Order: sequence, then structure tokens, then C-alpha cells
Amino acid sequence: MPKSKIDTVEEFQQIADSGESFLFFKNSLTCPIAQAAYEQFEAFAKEHDSVNAYYLNVQEARPLSNYIAETYGVKHESPQALLFKDKLVTWNESHWKITKDTLTKNVL
Repeated sequence: MPKSKIDTVEEFQQIADSGESFLFFKNSLTCPIAQAAYEQFEAFAKEHDSVNAYYLNVQEARPLSNYIAETYGVKHESPQALLFKDKLVTWNESHWKITKDTLTKNVL
């Protein structure tokens, strides 16, 4: 499955309620570190199209970004990668630590 952009709490909740594992990426449109991390996320998602991968742009979906942080008890970072399994965040990483290699090691 290719990566998909999610903008609303309702869209996110539908994915979370499915019970399937998925990778979620919080992107910032103004941060060069986020741009580099997004490229790594994109490369990972392209190479591993069996992984359900979603993202948001914080500037466009602040309520969703805040909802994820509050609901799952994971401090907001941007950029940030989160792995959801069984409706829980089982792994997360931020900033320069988001690489194709770290995603491969922790998501697959």
C-alpha cells in the first residue's frame, strides 16, 4: 500500500480502529530536518509497499497531531515516526534518527 496523507481525527481513528499495524509520520513543511526525514520515510514506504504508511503535515493538521500526542501519550515531535500495533504506539523516533535503516529495523 502506498503512503497516504491523513488530515482529520476521523480519518485517523478509522485507520486506528481497523486494528491493523501501520506506520505514521508527522511532517513539518518548514523544517529542513523534517524534509530529510520525510525523504527517508518516503523511500522506506516505496520499498516496502506492504506496510500501511500514513503521514500528516503538522501545519495543515495540527488538531490531528495534538490528538495523537494526547491520546497515545507520546510527546509531540516534528518530524516524528510512530509505529502502531494493536491500537498502541509500540515504537517512535524523531528528527535525524528517522532513516530508512531505522524504519526497516523497527517496522518490519
